[in-house]
Amino acid sequence: MSTVQPVSDPPAALAEPTRRVGPRWVAFISLANLALWMGYFGPLQVLLPSQVAQIAPGGKEAALALVTGAGAAVAMLWNPIAGALSDRTASRFGRRHPWSLAGALAGAGAMVLLAGQTTILGMAVGWCLVQAGLNAMQASLTAGVPDHVPVSQRGEVSGWVGIPQSLGVVIAVVLVTVVTTTTESGYFLIAALIPLCVLPFVLTTPDPRLTARPRFELGAFLRGFWISPRAHPDFFWAWLTRFLMQLGNAVATLYLLYFLTDAVGYERLFPGEKAENGLLTLILIYTAAVVLTAVVAGVVSDRLGRRRLLVTVSGLISAVPAVMLAFWPQWPVAMVAAAILGAGFGIYLSVDNALVTEVLPTAEGRAKDLGVINIANSGPQVLGPVIAGPIVASFGGYPALYLVSAVLVLVGAVLVTRIRSVR
Repeated sequence: MSTVQPVSDPPAALAEPTRRVGPRWVAFISLANLALWMGYFGPLQVLLPSQVAQIAPGGKEAALALVTGAGAAVAMLWNPIAGALSDRTASRFGRRHPWSLAGALAGAGAMVLLAGQTTILGMAVGWCLVQAGLNAMQASLTAGVPDHVPVSQRGEVSGWVGIPQSLGVVIAVVLVTVVTTTTESGYFLIAALIPLCVLPFVLTTPDPRLTARPRFELGAFLRGFWISPRAHPDFFWAWLTRFLMQLGNAVATLYLLYFLTDAVGYERLFPGEKAENGLLTLILIYTAAVVLTAVVAGVVSDRLGRRRLLVTVSGLISAVPAVMLAFWPQWPVAMVAAAILGAGFGIYLSVDNALVTEVLPTAEGRAKDLGVINIANSGPQVLGPVIAGPIVASFGGYPALYLVSAVLVLVGAVLVTRIRSVR
């Protein structure tokens, strides 16, 4: 007489979460994400350009492109690898927290090293090490949402977690331009804040451990980074949607400072003012709009159970400011465009992040798969200059640039409708 063996439940680390997370968990993972984005944007917006200008004033544009391009390449490669390794971690401290803390410490240490560099090569190596640490931290933090948050709450939580991505720009710029007085002290301050802001999340929130370490086989490990569009079409469409929308955003923002100078004539309109002041004004308007819409949109998507529709709406909204800048390059129009773009991106930030967590192929590979998704974030930062530079120089200037941005965003917004497993 045969007996049916009971199906064992998956370990807690791999189970689909059903219990809502509380405000403390949301606050601490948001704080950790704020540290992450300050670590990215403090150097990118201010510290790296200032340091490059001191080392190579005659060729600062090319030198900065070399340093940031090398870092972007490391981010694209290392983020999914670090995520895959965290998926396999069977530490008694959990599988995500060790990577969050180690990444924060490594990124902070590399930032201190970067502060002392006096050559472009040294800067490139230092920034690549910073990117390696921060991307390990990002891979583990990003997996925290599908690891712990039930589907019915992911829009709201993604909104709170997404706000630091925009807020981090403003806070980082203020810290390294107002609070500190030198490039070195700016690096040191950001380096100190990164692990301090991660510790509350790492030390006070649960991180279920794997009960058994998966067997490692190099060939299978490497093959795991290829996620077949035929086997997982919804994952593919989610990746492509994000890539196109981020590429449209990268193309539109890359030369925004030059746009204010050359097309808007900001310094002519406001004698004695620098175009950088106008850029900061636009960033503040944009960030305020993101903060006002991100959580609200996430909650709405949770209540309606409609992610695709809101992603499409966000794309339609985000295309409007690009068209405005293409046809009306004026300062008042730019301010209105910043507010509209912030509203559109705030909706996109929370809803698309929640949508992506619902199309991941397996629970065993959440961080690795989210790392593959992250290529759709970092890839456009590399490809953006390749597209934008020739357009501005030879193929229509700023009007053509912003129309191309609008088209990219609109195509991404339409393609999200190809996803079938998520409403």
